[in-house]
Amino acid sequence: MNDLNESRPHAIDYAIGDSSLGRVLVAQSARGVVAILLGDDPAALVADLQSRYAGTPLQRADGALAERLAAVIALVESPATGFDLALDPRGTAFQQRVWRALREIPCGTTQSYSDVARRIGAPRAVRAVAGACAANPLAVVVPCHRVLRSDGGLSGYRWGVARKRALLAREAAA
Repeated sequence: MNDLNESRPHAIDYAIGDSSLGRVLVAQSARGVVAILLGDDPAALVADLQSRYAGTPLQRADGALAERLAAVIALVESPATGFDLALDPRGTAFQQRVWRALREIPCGTTQSYSDVARRIGAPRAVRAVAGACAANPLAVVVPCHRVLRSDGGLSGYRWGVARKRALLAREAAA
């Protein structure tokens, strides 16, 4: 599997579908999935993708990405199903380290931002870990929703705390 790397796509295809948590945008370069975004407004999801990949041609490709979109929606609905498609997100070296660590958190469990910072060997970088979570382009696949405050409370989630709560509840029930 092409894991988290820093390649730059030449063109990005995307598709948008519906899940029980709202709209889902899946975007892919020639190397793999570059973004999985959650929201309520398709235009806002496309704008988010455009801001992440400014200057890169974007093309709606619902038919070509139907299987990938279905796999992502299945993961949203049942996070324990797993996801085994090539990934190609853009991020700094630090963000890549955080995102790899997040993918190692087992479904149904959580860690604190401090725990993640220690796991990547940067125990003082708690705020930077939170920033990497906020910059995560791969909702659910890179499970930043599994990261909580050190007191166990829910904190911000790029796609809304209600979605974070719902994902954690689904994982706890799995």
